[in-house]
Amino acid sequence: MKKLLNISLLLLVLGLSGPFGCKSIPGSRETEPEEADLMEKLFRDEGLYEDQYHRPTTAAPVEEAPAFVEPEPTAISRPTPHIISRIYPCAECGTIQLDKIMPKEVELNQPFDYSINVTNLTNMMLTDVVITENLPDNFQFTGAIPTAQKNANNLRWEMYSLEPKASRQIIISGIAIDTGHLKHYTTAMANAVPACTSVEVVQPKLELTMTAPAKVLSCDPIPIIFVVSNSGTGSIRDVKIVDALPAGLRATDGTSELVFDAGTLTTGQSRQFLVKLQPAIIGRYVNRAVASSATGLKASSAAATMIVGQPVLTIKSTGSERWYLGRVATYEITVTNKGDLPAKNTVIENVIPAGVTLVEATAEGRLSGSTLTWELGILAPNASKTVSVSCIPIKEGLLTNIATATAYCAEPATVSAKISAAGIPGVLLEVIDIEDPVIIGGLVTYVITVTNQGSAHSTNIRIACVLEDNVRYVSSAGTSPGQIKGNTVRFAPLGILPPKAKATWRVVATAVEPGDVRCKVTLNSDQLTRPVEETEATYLYE
Repeated sequence: MKKLLNISLLLLVLGLSGPFGCKSIPGSRETEPEEADLMEKLFRDEGLYEDQYHRPTTAAPVEEAPAFVEPEPTAISRPTPHIISRIYPCAECGTIQLDKIMPKEVELNQPFDYSINVTNLTNMMLTDVVITENLPDNFQFTGAIPTAQKNANNLRWEMYSLEPKASRQIIISGIAIDTGHLKHYTTAMANAVPACTSVEVVQPKLELTMTAPAKVLSCDPIPIIFVVSNSGTGSIRDVKIVDALPAGLRATDGTSELVFDAGTLTTGQSRQFLVKLQPAIIGRYVNRAVASSATGLKASSAAATMIVGQPVLTIKSTGSERWYLGRVATYEITVTNKGDLPAKNTVIENVIPAGVTLVEATAEGRLSGSTLTWELGILAPNASKTVSVSCIPIKEGLLTNIATATAYCAEPATVSAKISAAGIPGVLLEVIDIEDPVIIGGLVTYVITVTNQGSAHSTNIRIACVLEDNVRYVSSAGTSPGQIKGNTVRFAPLGILPPKAKATWRVVATAVEPGDVRCKVTLNSDQLTRPVEETEATYLYE
């Protein structure tokens, strides 16, 4: 009877201590000295244990982990295990150690395992060992090894025997179905202290953005900015960005694939990378990058469309194809950007042909030697600018007028115009008689003068003088010899009469019959399409 009372007393002490909830773990109380002495005395008195192996013990209190404040934590899919251990004294069955091993954090909706190790610390076989596990609501149980008896959120394993110093392992599998903490309560035997651990459920989220210009000149590098972020909770380990560049794009070092190591990203952390690409040809490029982690997280950037182009210049010159010596000639030069990007630093250069004197150019034109230059600045797509030049040709012949347009990152455009510079012939025919009136028997002298008033040579000049019957031909002379035939004197053709030059001829006749007579002179040349005629009147008297 005394033995039964002692055992009952021991069980009462244990029962009063009750199971430890999760909140009691950090400060789990150790057995008070008086209570320990009492338990030891009861055990010795009843001969149930030997001091060497069966002294009742309790596990050291498990302190809560400090707040996680490391600047660069390493995210892992299976963090360092979180272990809690309890030793369960029992007056009737000996001492059991319960070791519970769980991950420190798990990802939302990802399966994971944890284990419970049950160890017989005594040299005796233990029987009717019962392990119970209370599961939290945000944990979805998927299985256990060995199979457990399940009732709602409670699991139960009954071990009918546990050899001395032997251990059994229980593996529990499940999934965290909501964020927060998983609180698992484990007890061994009746009225035992539960081993409770708290597992933080995290949900890291990987995001990647890529920024690129919509339009860029083919001569310029393309700046690309990558930003990878963890917008969820927990850490993401071994984050990498990979960008397989589209055909025609290369990094400045010639590589066609970009790889960036972002390392570990903690909650809310971002990293940025800048790279410059060089296009091989103009055109439209679509680029997309992918970020991934060691735990299988992936994120793709939105597709970035880039138009790589260049200005396309055209140039034309408008004006007369024939210039006249001594006359002002005006022509215009127009440059147009037919590309899809602005033409920066647009310049027109015009080489003034030899044999031309510059009169005027548009205000912004600048003359250096024989070259006129206009700096037009930026020329927008499909825009045009026009300049003009006025000059005077001073030399006959074929002139070549060349104008060139240039701009940054544009192919030069050139126009070449062939211009004929010619003079304008302008002949003046004059006929006078030296004496008027003339007495019968006297001499009548006619002077014929041809003057080139134009700017071009007058060529193949032909003079014919027709006399009336009132006079009789006597002689002729002048720039070219004359010959009478009937009543007409024809002078030999004059090959060239330069501008501003004169040619003179004379015809002498005798007055034979009184009257009002006429001397008619006709002029023809290569430049005339019809004859020039002049008549001189002379009065003859007795």
